[in-house]
Amino acid sequence: MKVLLADSLPQSTIDNLTALGAQVINKPKLKAEELASAIDDADVLVVRSTEVHSDCISTAKNLSLIVRAGAGVNNIDMKAANARGIYVSNCPGKNSIAVAELAMGLLLSLDRKIPDNVIDLRNSKWNKSEYSKADGIFGKTVGVIGTGQIGQEFIVRAKAFGMRVIAWSRSLTQEKADKLGIERSEFLEEMIPVCDVISIHLALKPETKKIISKDLISMMKPNAILLNTSRWEVVDEEALFEAAKAGKIRVGADVFSGEPEDKTSPFTNKLASLPNVYGTHHIGASTEQAQNAIADETVAIIKQYKERGTVKNWVNKAKVSAAKYQLIVRHFDKPGVLANVFDDLKSAEINIQEVENLIFEGTQTACCTLKLDAQPSDATIASIASRSTEVIQAQLVKL
Repeated sequence: MKVLLADSLPQSTIDNLTALGAQVINKPKLKAEELASAIDDADVLVVRSTEVHSDCISTAKNLSLIVRAGAGVNNIDMKAANARGIYVSNCPGKNSIAVAELAMGLLLSLDRKIPDNVIDLRNSKWNKSEYSKADGIFGKTVGVIGTGQIGQEFIVRAKAFGMRVIAWSRSLTQEKADKLGIERSEFLEEMIPVCDVISIHLALKPETKKIISKDLISMMKPNAILLNTSRWEVVDEEALFEAAKAGKIRVGADVFSGEPEDKTSPFTNKLASLPNVYGTHHIGASTEQAQNAIADETVAIIKQYKERGTVKNWVNKAKVSAAKYQLIVRHFDKPGVLANVFDDLKSAEINIQEVENLIFEGTQTACCTLKLDAQPSDATIASIASRSTEVIQAQLVKL
């Protein structure tokens, strides 16, 4: 198995993959436009932030697995991967603590104006009267948007600082909110106006793009703080800029539009240039602890794929197939049995959507479950069941 590492990962990743018997090509400075020519005959591609475009996927002759060494997969052309039957996997939850820590750091920095303190001290300027005006965050209300693993880690830290926590998420139930020890809001429109701080922890999906709209931003309390350590696209950045520029709100952000892909190029973003906006360089997951955890998970994904042919954290598996019927065939475990079942279904022009074949102890018999996109005729079922030396029973169930 040949593995191309297209982003920087710890040396342990290379060592552990080599120990598995994989051939590792380490090219951590590859750009998106260079991937198509660099991937050659690699079986597995590993990326962090490098974008994987359709040209890379369509021309890679042996590529069968793309691993995103991180949580989101929005830098990978999922449509192209699906069209080529290429697995996409990720490492969810491994950077949750790191991102939550940065969000809290941005919050404290905004409240106490820590970066401005540092700048003045470095410029030999003492300005205690200016920096003695912080509000403090104890007892303040924070609205958490998104209660996945990162959101939950942020909630733990916010509660530890004595903050009142209200949360909104499409998946947040009252039962889950009670378990987290927080209040649940049914609508963003009712939560945002009562919060002193808003912290966003959403994955980027079509339904979350610009979910924090101009209207919602306008509902924020005067001088409230908005924290975004998720994806810049979930917020209307232009509306956020206008509100911050007018001095209505303060912003702490780890993500901005126009971020350089190569990580060291010049960068210009008007939101990041405002004095009441504290920004970091998309470093939410960039702690040694998080990177080591992600590296270990990346190796675990590739190890399982190499040894078992199954994919851990497979993200582009169809959640719902076109299957309408399920055919359960209990059969003798010998060559040709399933091939004959498949031939009967092929003759009936019925497509098999999913297959699972489990062997009984003793390896004499097995049970095969086939999910089908159409109903086999009685004659097709009878044909399958008629081979008594192969099939024990064939049963059709409507899904």
